[in-house]
Amino acid sequence: MSVDTVSLTGWGRTAPTTALRFRPRSDEEAAATVRGCGPRGSIARGLGRAHGDAAQNAGGSVLDMTALNRIRAFDAGTGVVVCEAGVSLHRLMEVLLPLGWFPPVTPGSRYVTVGGAIGADAHGDSHLAAGSFSRHVTEFELLTADGEIRTVRPGTPLFDATAGGMGLTGVILSATLRLHPVETSLMSVGTERAADLDDLMGRLATGGHHRHASAWVDLTARGRATGRGVLTLGEHAPLDALPAHARRAPLSFRPAPLPSAPLPASHALVPDLVGLAPGGLLGRTSAAVLAQLRYRRAPRSRTGELQRISSFFHPLDAVPHWNRIHGRGGFVHYEFAVGHGQEETLHRIVRQIAQRRCPSFLAALGRLGESGPGWLSFPVPGWALSLDLPAALPGLGRFLDGLDEEVAAAGGRVSLTNDSRLRPDVLAAMYPRLGEFRALRAESDPDGAFRSDLSRRLSL
Repeated sequence: MSVDTVSLTGWGRTAPTTALRFRPRSDEEAAATVRGCGPRGSIARGLGRAHGDAAQNAGGSVLDMTALNRIRAFDAGTGVVVCEAGVSLHRLMEVLLPLGWFPPVTPGSRYVTVGGAIGADAHGDSHLAAGSFSRHVTEFELLTADGEIRTVRPGTPLFDATAGGMGLTGVILSATLRLHPVETSLMSVGTERAADLDDLMGRLATGGHHRHASAWVDLTARGRATGRGVLTLGEHAPLDALPAHARRAPLSFRPAPLPSAPLPASHALVPDLVGLAPGGLLGRTSAAVLAQLRYRRAPRSRTGELQRISSFFHPLDAVPHWNRIHGRGGFVHYEFAVGHGQEETLHRIVRQIAQRRCPSFLAALGRLGESGPGWLSFPVPGWALSLDLPAALPGLGRFLDGLDEEVAAAGGRVSLTNDSRLRPDVLAAMYPRLGEFRALRAESDPDGAFRSDLSRRLSL
């Protein structure tokens, strides 16, 4: 097992802290690390794609789980896979997509580990149809504070505390998942352009019969165009939708390389972005220009476009180091959800962001379905908006504190997976089962074997 001292941040590159990093290669080595973690505790870490400080532990231990990356078993008839926690979603696609199976839930990057997806209870643009990641987990092996390895199944308090529990109930060592059957490795994609936020939300609401639905929002537009955007709808393409030449290898997984031409307007970042933003900083003017170009280039309405799975789900994975776009100070990824009946809160927040001229080029709006069992799981039935903002933006902290209060007053919540600055005083209003989570941790881990920068900041 390798050990070194490292400075770590989340994907947003804010609030770096130093910890002792262990890289266990077996369950026994992971258990030994937890037992000897010391007074600052330990936290598991995967591929570092959580935007905030959930996988950091200042002055303590961090368990880098990426060496525990074996696929142990797979049933090609049922799509059930048993794998170690350090297996990435990319690896699952690489091995199992050619066999006709795909992860039922995938977030914005495929470079996320299975353990991380459970700990964050990851969600994607299929939430209305598929729910969040934990819904498809039949069991997992959890290393708890007493050094024991427990098999945890749905319907138990430990499962509900761990799904979305940000690694604070123990170290997930392996998991059994149910995958989704597909006929091809292509997506059939529809694109629609919306004139304002009402139009965009209406199109999202009527597009609910598609398995995948999300929208890019132009947060630089103001006046009558406030909240305009581009809706993207997708289904896994059936075999008969493919042209003849593609049917020879319909399930081949070919992640898109770094493209030489701009990505489709319906997707996120274009590779030219860094060049258009000198010094790596996306400012107000460049963000507005790029948003205008992106909106105008999007088709008013198009259906049946075939795209690679990697291009549809994970366009940013093709752009190296895209998290540096906002400069040395990094960026804050702000993601919140509000329930049905609270659409005016969403409208009000979008107007405030637009009026403030926040340079957020990457902004996504989606609909969320039924909540999962996780006590700290983020999705609630309703609407979710996520956006990236430069951490160096003047007054950003006060501005987001105000948005937090509006979200909490509307019965909504901010995603803990991506958080790096939420105040603890609004947390209980956002997560009504927080008390149960704290009680379970106090009983099962009285000495604080599992801690993180996030847990200390929010008193989790």
